[in-house]
Amino acid sequence: MAMQFLSDNAAAVHPALWEAMARADTPDAPYDGDALSQRLDTAFSDLFGRPCAVLWVATGTAANCLALATMVPPHGGVICHREAHIEVDECGAPGFYTHGAKLMLVEGEGAKLAPAAIAAQLAGIRGDVHQVQAHAVSVTQASEYGRAYSPDEMAALAALAETNGLRLHVDGARFANAVAHLGCTPWEACQGADALSFGCVKNGGMNAEAIVFFDSALADVARYRRKRAGHLQSKGRYMAAQLLAMLAGDLWLANARAANASARHIAAAAGGRLLHPVEANELFLRVTAAERGALRAQGFVFYDWGDDAARLVTAWNSDPAHVEALARAIAAL
Repeated sequence: MAMQFLSDNAAAVHPALWEAMARADTPDAPYDGDALSQRLDTAFSDLFGRPCAVLWVATGTAANCLALATMVPPHGGVICHREAHIEVDECGAPGFYTHGAKLMLVEGEGAKLAPAAIAAQLAGIRGDVHQVQAHAVSVTQASEYGRAYSPDEMAALAALAETNGLRLHVDGARFANAVAHLGCTPWEACQGADALSFGCVKNGGMNAEAIVFFDSALADVARYRRKRAGHLQSKGRYMAAQLLAMLAGDLWLANARAANASARHIAAAAGGRLLHPVEANELFLRVTAAERGALRAQGFVFYDWGDDAARLVTAWNSDPAHVEALARAIAAL
């Protein structure tokens, strides 16, 4: 029997979301005119403690890129980490959705951006028409290596963006895991953002992600861009149902806490093999090809990460027996 640690995308849909979609299976207005979609702004405004305008889309790629397309003109640039998902894993979608905007790549430990690195990037750009001008900064919370930005770090990034007239986008594919780790409010984990891609699929959803705009003017633009991009689904109520069910009773946090707890249990057994601190639900371990083969022979499924490492991802429904078995197997290597 395969023991799944490949990705939280492979996890099952949470029963509460199936139930919510079943309840939504009655006639209602099409597109986003249904009662559930109309509730999203209020629900997310309550969560973040400030006015929000929320659009559902089917994928995290669409959420990130539609948000960025409202902030950055075709001749502009987005500062992001060299290993950001929008650079490495979205097949050029940011350029497609923005009609050509450039990703301006910056280094940073743990796939995190620091204000000094962004400032250095900005300092190297001449202010004339011959060079691409930065219009936005995009950070991933938690980062591609499972590292969380603290509230102080987010505040510093927001201050730098504001000082330099830049928009701030947060890729929150694993935002719930970051908030669960930090123990802060949702807004503290993305403070200063103009838009947040609020992850649902990795956290127990089926096919719904939320673009949370903290600037309603950007949302007004995004509605047209969403339609043009083919993401205005005719039965949007099923997507809204998933998002509302995720917020109800803080299910989004409960799911993330469960995933994080499984990751911490495995991390405790990994010891010096850990390449990065475990602050969400991803683990990066130093393991040889032979050791990876030994783990796979025992039924564990995961991604290789280069020649001498592996990435392991836990989920809201990771089987405790599988988690314990993996921890023992790693400790025994």
